Amino acid sequence: MTIKYYNKLVRDKIPAVITKTGSKFETKVLSESEYIEKLNEKLKEELEEFYNATLDETVGEIADILEVLYALADTKGISVEEIERVRLQKKQDRGGFKDRILLKHVVEKN
Repeated sequence: MTIKYYNKLVRDKIPAVITKTGSKFETKVLSESEYIEKLNEKLKEELEEFYNATLDETVGEIADILEVLYALADTKGISVEEIERVRLQKKQDRGGFKDRILLKHVVEKN
């Protein structure tokens, strides 16, 4: 018998998936502060997976990142619709990133 330790936030249906394999496991429901801490850790994990993803894996990794970001937003009472509204407003006001502009420097007036 081998025990693998994870101590990381997992998706809601993972315990059921593990149960179907016949394996035993231990889980814990996190407090709000623990949840936010683990969401931040999960975001770092998902970003790392995105950086290392193949082209075929990229869309799945972006979806995972969005899921974590949506969960973080929910902890602050922010809806997906509000995020999208603000994103579109910022895009309208300041543009997106499609033009690939790198700002090298600004010479400010005195």
